[in-house]
Amino acid sequence: MPPGSTKFINLTGAGRKGQPFFSMQQNLLQSNIREALLFDLFQAYYDARKNKRNTHSALAFELHYERELFRLCDEIISKRYQPRQSICFIVRKPVKREVFAADFRDRIIHHYIYNQIAPVFENRFINDSYSCRKKKGTHYGIKRVDHFLRSCSENYHRDCYILKIDIKGYFMSIDRSLLYEKVKSRLIKHAACVKGDLHTILYLIRETIFNDPTHGCIMKCSRSEWKDLPESKSLFHAGRNKGLPIGNLTSQLFANIYLDAFDHYVKRDLKIKYYGRYVDDVVIVHSDKSYLKAIVPEIRKNLLETLRLQLHPKKIYLQHYTKGVSFLGAIIKPYRKYVASRTKSNFYVAIMTYNSIIQKAIPEKSQIRQFLISINSYLGIIRHYRTYRLREQMLRMRLSPSWWKYVYAKGRYEKFSAKKNRTLRVPSW
Repeated sequence: MPPGSTKFINLTGAGRKGQPFFSMQQNLLQSNIREALLFDLFQAYYDARKNKRNTHSALAFELHYERELFRLCDEIISKRYQPRQSICFIVRKPVKREVFAADFRDRIIHHYIYNQIAPVFENRFINDSYSCRKKKGTHYGIKRVDHFLRSCSENYHRDCYILKIDIKGYFMSIDRSLLYEKVKSRLIKHAACVKGDLHTILYLIRETIFNDPTHGCIMKCSRSEWKDLPESKSLFHAGRNKGLPIGNLTSQLFANIYLDAFDHYVKRDLKIKYYGRYVDDVVIVHSDKSYLKAIVPEIRKNLLETLRLQLHPKKIYLQHYTKGVSFLGAIIKPYRKYVASRTKSNFYVAIMTYNSIIQKAIPEKSQIRQFLISINSYLGIIRHYRTYRLREQMLRMRLSPSWWKYVYAKGRYEKFSAKKNRTLRVPSW
């Protein structure tokens, strides 16, 4: 090009092979989105398969996981993704609940959504909402409520009172349309903080929230299991566009997002300093008992008008701090915290259940694995308290001696592991 001449870029003309410039740019953008999506799906797959590699859908997916992830990516890009059938069943521990287990490929989508949007909402959440958050959880919530009692009572030298409330049928009462608008508006407002493609993420969130898992679900147990389950705890009676399935990672995150505005209402408008929430279990500590009584109608009104939720009339607890409070499987009282009786009872039942299994036959590898998961889950809860005598009594005196041929205890009965030199039967699967 001669010096001083002007170079014009042909934006409307063709590319090297006769392809329009805008078309080339669009293809490049689509290619970048697909590459980023595929990378994030692989990460979500690795997250989803942790401790879930023995389920039927997980094993089927893992057999050709690379091909399946590419196929899943193409379905998302072309907007053809739809959640598959869920497996529905009833669990009785710690309380009786209806659970919908999503197909493994849908759990990958749940982890993808969580990885993409959780950091955006984390900055919005108050410190004292404990569910489905890193470095939070049940033990952190218990410590915080214990701190509330100590601080409000000035180390148990002043009167203070505990208000504990519960939302009636919380998961089944969540309005899906209202939830989606809350999630959508927050993500659009903070689009710069979203790592992935916003349109793709919103598409997957919409498909997940408005998916009705009751349609075509696979029933894993008899219909008679639902007889004594209240209708307020079942998606089959939730109504149109109501309720989220218990058991999904996204349900936990969305349940936290749904009540986030209520958290800020309590902290900002009611000016409550000592407030904590785990899902729908709320604890408030205050020095004035009459004030706590007065805010109950205000809380009931706010939940109904802004979130279409009802305060459970039979689960309102108001007591002096010396009476303590049951919260997240622990009894919190002045100078001490101990395990709730229900947790100890469930631990005993679990031991008796596994004793009956080993009395019938030599345990298979899958049964030993399930034993470790179940018993270690209880030990993981109760070892945070002064429970050495309880653990020793339960495991040395209650657990069948036959189990000690296959497992051994670490530390002061803090965790069980399998003995590697044992000859185990090959599991049937």
